[in-house]
Amino acid sequence: MTDSKRTAEPVTSRVWKNGKVVAENFPFERLSDHVADQKCVVWVDLPGTDLPQLAALAEEMSVRVDLIEDALSEQSRPKVYHYDEFKFLNAYSVSFDQQGELSQSQISAFVTHNAMITVRREGQFDLTELVRRWDDNSALIARGVGGVLHSLLDLIVDGHFDAVQQLDDAIEDIEDGLFAEKPQSKETQHRAFRLRKSLVQLRRVVLPMRELVGGLQREDAEIDPVLRPYFYELYDHVLRVMEWTESLRDMISTIFETNLSLADARLNTIMKKLTAWAAIIAVPTAVTGFYGQNVPFPGFAHRSGFLVSTAIMVVAVAALYITFKRKEWL
Repeated sequence: MTDSKRTAEPVTSRVWKNGKVVAENFPFERLSDHVADQKCVVWVDLPGTDLPQLAALAEEMSVRVDLIEDALSEQSRPKVYHYDEFKFLNAYSVSFDQQGELSQSQISAFVTHNAMITVRREGQFDLTELVRRWDDNSALIARGVGGVLHSLLDLIVDGHFDAVQQLDDAIEDIEDGLFAEKPQSKETQHRAFRLRKSLVQLRRVVLPMRELVGGLQREDAEIDPVLRPYFYELYDHVLRVMEWTESLRDMISTIFETNLSLADARLNTIMKKLTAWAAIIAVPTAVTGFYGQNVPFPGFAHRSGFLVSTAIMVVAVAALYITFKRKEWL
């Protein structure tokens, strides 16, 4: 299959006019025609970053292909770049499973005055929910490409919020078991380490979102003024996720420190118990050792001597036991 045929194939796409869908899944070569219509808002999704698609994208958007390649070359932190021809932003959607593993999917977007092209590197980002939000918020789409972009970022941030919520619940489960009488199993400790690793990964994704959304607020003069409150609300959600993530970071650190402290406390308790039992056992050992000497002693070779030694051992052991019990050594 040649590149020209490949670009002529239908792609996941939409065209809105006044908030209403007028075209869907059109051939990629029609992108420039729809973008040329200033009354239209265009969205195209590319599930990959191969060179033929990038070249076709640059040709249809009338921009230099090297700018697009440079924008996609670094798979790094979330960010937004402002070029003369377009804006490029990079973000990550995340999901969290019950085993404490965090998976992330990178999604990039090229935004012009009336078009947004999304590029999904791993292809794991679910477009179904994004399309549903567009259908439910046609009034925002009617305000231009800013409405399309807001729905995308809002979906990503909501995913971050859900992941933080699940992490919080998982950390609380571990926290509840810290003070159980039975020490934590290795599986629980391994889960705590997995949660800590997932939290570190989530922080790398969440924290830069503040700069990304803030950059759009400060520098994007093309966003309709009606949409700005929605971006302010989105920025507030980003801050909430950041603060929640930081609090979880403190919480998981406290869990590790508390677990170590409890382990030391349990070790001290065990050592006290061993010391107490050793002291108790030492008394009868000393008495029997003394009376076991091959020398005459009071009661030697008499029943009274046996009774006296037995009484000494019982009284001494009982006295030590009561003493250690009061001191909570036993």
